Amino acid sequence: MKKTVNKDLQERKNKVFARGQGNAYSNFVKEAKNAEVWDVEGNRFIDFGSGIAVCNTGHSHPKIIEAVKNQIENFSHTCVMVNPYEVGVELAEKLTALAPGESEKKAIFVTTGAEAVENCVKIARAHTGRRGVIAFNGGFHGRTNMTMALTGKTMPYKKGFGPFPAEIYHLPYPTKLNGTSVKDTLTALKNLFKVDILPEDVAAIIIEPIQGEGGFYQTPVELLQELRRICDENGIVLIIDEIQTGFARTGKMFNIEYAGIEPDLMTMAKGIAGGYPLSAVVGKAEIMDSPIPGGLGGTYGGSPVGCAAGLAVLEIIEEEDLINRANQIGDIFNRRLNELKDKYPALISDVRNKGAMIALELMIDGDIENPNAELTKAITAKAAEYGLILLACGFNANVIRFLPALTMSDEIVNEGIDKFIDLFESLVQN
Repeated sequence: MKKTVNKDLQERKNKVFARGQGNAYSNFVKEAKNAEVWDVEGNRFIDFGSGIAVCNTGHSHPKIIEAVKNQIENFSHTCVMVNPYEVGVELAEKLTALAPGESEKKAIFVTTGAEAVENCVKIARAHTGRRGVIAFNGGFHGRTNMTMALTGKTMPYKKGFGPFPAEIYHLPYPTKLNGTSVKDTLTALKNLFKVDILPEDVAAIIIEPIQGEGGFYQTPVELLQELRRICDENGIVLIIDEIQTGFARTGKMFNIEYAGIEPDLMTMAKGIAGGYPLSAVVGKAEIMDSPIPGGLGGTYGGSPVGCAAGLAVLEIIEEEDLINRANQIGDIFNRRLNELKDKYPALISDVRNKGAMIALELMIDGDIENPNAELTKAITAKAAEYGLILLACGFNANVIRFLPALTMSDEIVNEGIDKFIDLFESLVQN
C-alpha cells in the first residue's frame, strides 16, 4: 500500500476544496495530544495556534474524550429546540453563573462564533427596536454577511463579497502604535452621533476586549468603562465579543473582568468546548428574552456532544487551575520575547500579552509606522520546517500571535520558543 504523504493529500484537497478555504500549512494532521501535533508522515510540531484559540485545554484531553464518548453512547442529536436535554441546561446554568455582573442572565447555544455575533445583533435590535450597530476598525467578528459588515478589515474578509447590510458604523480603535487615543475614539463617536446616526437609533455597540485578528491589542479599560456609561445613558446594548479571549485564555475566565464592567450581551465560542463546534450568547435576562419564541435557534445549536465537552472544559479549567496557568505561560513568553526584542530593536516594535494571548509585532528599520508584513509572512511560511505551528494577524499583517494550550508544560513552552528564536534568526541574519 502506498504511504500517505502530505504532498499527495494537498493535491487531493486542491481538487475538491474551493480555493477560498485554503490552509496555512500543508502538513496533514494524523494525531494531536495536548500541545503537540503529528502529521501523516510522522513529523512532530509544537502547536502555538491551538486551532485558533480553540483547544485552550489542549488536544484530546482525556476528560473531554470521556465526556464525549459517554454522550455519544446515549445520543448525538435531537435538536435542543425539539427535544432538549439536561447536558444543555447544565452548561447554560454554569455559563450564566460565570458571566460577569450581578444581573440575572440567560443563554442561547448556536454553533459558530459568527452565529453568536449574528444573534447578538438580532437580540439587540429586538430589545431596542433600533437599527444601527457600531463596531471598530480592525475588529473581527466573523465571515457571514452581517459579521463581515461588522469586521473592520477588508482583506481578505470582505473582498468580492458585498454589498453588506446597512446601518453598520465603524470607529477608530485606540492603540499607541497607530497613534489613536481613547479621546480620539470618543470624539469620533460624538461626531458619529452628530453626523450619521442619532444615539436613540443605535441598537448596539460591539467590541472585542482584545482585538484578535486586528493584532492582539488590549482595549483600554477607560474606553470600555466609558462605552458602558454611554450605552447606559442612551439605552444602547453593549456587546462584548469574547470569542477569542474567553475561557481562561487571558488570565481571567473572561477578559472583560479586567475592566470591571458588566456586558449586556457576551459572545462565547472557540475555547468553549475543547474543539467541538459550539458557541453561545450569554446576557442579561431581560434583553435575552426580547425575541419571540422561535426567533432564535439553529438545527445544530447546543449540540449535546458539544455541551458535554463544554462541561468537561469548565471542570478542567477549575481542576488544573488554568486561569493561573495562562498567566504563568504568558510570563515565560513575555520574558523571552522581550529578550529577543532587546536583541533586535529595529525589527520588533512590541511584545504584548494578556495571559496566554501573546503578540510579537514587527517593523522595518525601527520605524513603527512601517509594518514588516514580509518578515511576518516569511516566519509563518517557514515555521513547519522548525517544527512549529504559528499564526499571524494584525491590521497591517505584521503580527505573530501565540495561542498556546493552557495545559502546555514549561518544557514544551521553552522548547517551542527556542525553535521560534532559531527560526526568527535564520531569516533576519541571512
